[in-house]
Amino acid sequence: MNKILRLITTTFFITILLAGCSSKKNSKPQVPDKPPVELYQDASAALESANYEKASEILEALDSRYPFGPHSEQVQLDLIYSYYKRNEVALTLANIDKFIRLNPTHKDLDYLYYMRGLTNLAGDDQFFQDLFGIDRFNRDQSNSQKAFKDFNQILKYYPESEYAKDARQRMTYIKNRVARYEISIAEWYLKREAYIAAINRSKTVLNNYPDTRSVKDALEIMIQSYKELGLAVPEKNALAVLKLNYPNSIVVRRSERWTIFDW
Repeated sequence: MNKILRLITTTFFITILLAGCSSKKNSKPQVPDKPPVELYQDASAALESANYEKASEILEALDSRYPFGPHSEQVQLDLIYSYYKRNEVALTLANIDKFIRLNPTHKDLDYLYYMRGLTNLAGDDQFFQDLFGIDRFNRDQSNSQKAFKDFNQILKYYPESEYAKDARQRMTYIKNRVARYEISIAEWYLKREAYIAAINRSKTVLNNYPDTRSVKDALEIMIQSYKELGLAVPEKNALAVLKLNYPNSIVVRRSERWTIFDW
């Protein structure tokens, strides 16, 4: 019986091996063997028609066959763009980092930082978020924070770049989103009566994102936390800051929660 099983197993693997070899012999390269100029024209046409999968295949072949060809740098830049449009986050980031490492003084570095920022932002996106317009601000925001640094590189080193205005707007969006993420964590601690942790998260918002809409939420959480801890002086100070910055706000205790209302 064991001999029969060994014979069947051996026959099975030999069949798979032969089939694999046969498919390799019969398979043809997806990208035809053309001069680099013609291949680049094909890739450009694929990009213009939004056929990013085909464009990626041709550009990958170009980059592999002619690494020092007449369009080598532009091929790599176009490949980055095609990966980004295909939502290939890991491939896009890897190729951006490689290009920057090999070309530290390239004239298009502002574009590369911009693409890296967009790609990192895409890492926080989800299908259902795009489909239903759901803002998942309460998810981990590490990719958004990386994107913030990328966009900041543009404003810091390339303030006249054509991407600077959009980068600034995206940074504002990211700051508000990350601040809301910190507030969501602070509220989670508050519900579990971890008041010190809630205060610390709220202070993160005040210190790092003082120009966001979440500042008032942070002060509200701090006031309640200090109240629960019996710390009258910090509670009074936080309330004073609230009244100074939001003079039309009052604090009302309701259902074991401090709630702030604007009048």
